[in-house]
Formats: sequence, C-alpha cells, structure tokens
Amino acid sequence: MKRTDIRISDYDYPLPEERIAKFPLEHRDDSKLLIYDRGTIRQSRFASIGEALPPHSLLVFNNTKVIRARLIFFKESGARIEIFCLEPHDPADYERAFAVKEACQWQCIVGNLKKWKSGSLHIDFEVAGQTHRLSARKIETVGKEQIVEFNWNGDLTFGQVLETLGRIPIPPYLNRESQEVDNSRYQTVYSKLEGSVAAPTAGLHFTPELIEHLCSTGHQRAEVTLHVGAGTFLPVKTDDVSEHPMHTEHFEIHRDTLQQLIDNRGQVTAVGTTSVRTLESLCALGARILTDGDPQPERTIGQWELYDIPDEQEGKILLEALADYMDRTQKTALKAATQILIMPGYRFRVVDRIITNFHQPKSTLLLLVSAFIGDDWPSVYTYALENDFRFLSYGDSSLLIR
Repeated sequence: MKRTDIRISDYDYPLPEERIAKFPLEHRDDSKLLIYDRGTIRQSRFASIGEALPPHSLLVFNNTKVIRARLIFFKESGARIEIFCLEPHDPADYERAFAVKEACQWQCIVGNLKKWKSGSLHIDFEVAGQTHRLSARKIETVGKEQIVEFNWNGDLTFGQVLETLGRIPIPPYLNRESQEVDNSRYQTVYSKLEGSVAAPTAGLHFTPELIEHLCSTGHQRAEVTLHVGAGTFLPVKTDDVSEHPMHTEHFEIHRDTLQQLIDNRGQVTAVGTTSVRTLESLCALGARILTDGDPQPERTIGQWELYDIPDEQEGKILLEALADYMDRTQKTALKAATQILIMPGYRFRVVDRIITNFHQPKSTLLLLVSAFIGDDWPSVYTYALENDFRFLSYGDSSLLIR
C-alpha cells in the first residue's frame, strides 16, 4: 500500500550550480564511481565497475535512442517558435511514427505559444540537393500541450526530417543551447530504438570496450526499451508526494530478456532508473495475469498499481506468469506503458542493484534512490558533494548495492 506521509521537502539537499556537469568528460568511462555497498561508501573509476559488481551480474540496459525532438520555426514577423515533440499521436506507435511519410501528428510542447495564434509554420530545407518544406499546424490543445500536425513533401520519413532539422533536447538545467558534442555524447553507445526525449543517463558512462570487457569477465547483458519522456524533468510541486501525478512512458520487453531475468534472480543490475521502472513494471503485468488471466498491456500501469500486489507474489512468480502468457500467445515481445512512482515503502521484486547518476533535489528519481537504499541516501549525496563528484545528466555515477 502506498504511503501518504512522505514529504518532498525531506528529499532536498544543497546543489551548487558549479557542481552540475554542463558538458561530458572527454572519455565516457573516466567518470568517478561512488560505490554504496550495504551501508559502506567508497569511490572508484567507472572503468573499473566490473570489479565492484558481484560475479556473473546481469546488467540490464535501456536501448532507447534520443531523437532530435526540438524543431525551431520562425514566423514572418521573426518570432521564434520552438516545437518540442514529446510522443507520437497519429500514428501513435513509435516505429510507425518515424517511418511514416508526408504527414503525422505529435503531442508537443510549444515554446512562445502566445506568438503562434493560428496558421501554419514552415521550414524550407535541402536533402541530397532536393528542396523540401516542413509545415506545422496546431489542431488541438490537451492540457498544457498541443497536438501538432506536420506535413512535408518528398520521399522522406519523419525520422529523416527530424534527423535533418531537429536538435537534441538536452536537459533544461544545463542552461545552454545544444551543441555538436551533444549529438553523440547525449546518447548511449548501445542506443537503437528511437523514441526518447531525454537520455537514460546512467548508460552514458559505458563504452563498447567496457561492455565487451564486462562480458568477457563473466558478466551478462540484457536490453529493454523504455522511451524517456520530458516528464522525467518535472519537479514535484506538491509537498505530499502521493498527490504528484506521474507521467506516462512506453516500454517493450522481449521474451528472451524475460528468460534472462528469471534465470538470474538475485543478480539483476539495472543500468539507470529507466531500466528500474521497466523491470519493476513487469510485475504489474504478471499480477494482472494471475488475477485476470491477461496482462492487458493496452492499459497503462498506474502509478500505485504495484503497491497493491500481495507480498506472497514474489518477482519470480510474476515474471514466470508473464513468460507463460507470452509462450501461450506466441508473443516474442510485449509493449506497454507505465506511470509507476517508486518511493519509500515500495517493495522491489526484480532489481537487486542500480547504476545511476546523481539526481536533482526534490525529484521523483531521488525518491527512487531513497526507496532502494533507505535513509542512507543523505550520506551518499553528502559524500558525493564533499568528494567533488559531478552531478546530473553529464555527471558522475554511483553503484547502489542493497
């Protein structure tokens, strides 16, 4: 059962501006690594993380790819309008949305909206010597967001349009415009499936060589997909955490990955909070099967749904129920969406260890860290501040072992 006595004001700490890493280090795995191991704290280099992991760990990576989601238009008056593409509306499936030609609709945040009363915006651009035009038109308002219809000419997919015109949406707390370095470094080396508007930043420290070394020394690798939404940066505005509405994020799990999780119980290391959210959300699907015989993946997993799962339903039971369902229905992959909010009082059923960066004060991600390591989180963050660790997306990393 969810707790209603948690105050976000208790999850605050002083973060000086100069401790926020504005740019990545020259080499990904040169970052520092804080190791929290059941109450003890020490530091190392990320390149040596394999020595800190228990033997034969299963590392689970989120293979989502950050899209160039920011489109800049200028009206004839010179007014700058920024359209930030959050998630596809029509077609709603990510794969189809990037492959579609000529037209599509996206759910967007529009910057300088008051200057765009009506009409269409246009950008002319060239690809392979041919001139194209991208047009944008507002068709509906949904809360603080807009449904925008894009139209373009030529034999281009929307993915190619974004790749040509879009800008990487670096986090707002960096307080700078995106630069060329962000196109490669605000992206994990194993990113595959387009859909995120924010990077799963714990993975930014890995290099192909480090991953190969980990696998050659007995560790295992698995991948899930969760498309990170802009809601990951939204502050918790209510002091009562239970009143904070969580954003929705879409994820996908493959049957063979599910088997890896089942076969490696007790050895699961989630690379990043997005992997944590995906892995734990699988339990909700398994619980639905045990209750109703169907995971109902079309129904979003509610932010409190996992708190209502009976204690006797262990992670292994829930994962095996999901695996059995996929076998019976001959599904090799399953897509769903989650609004899970992990905060103190949550019971972890799949994840045994977490690799994660250092998060903003009073954020849902800091609540997740506290849920995992308990009241030791202030000690971890104090140690990081006192030992010159770099914070947030381009900052240093931590390995949390409960």
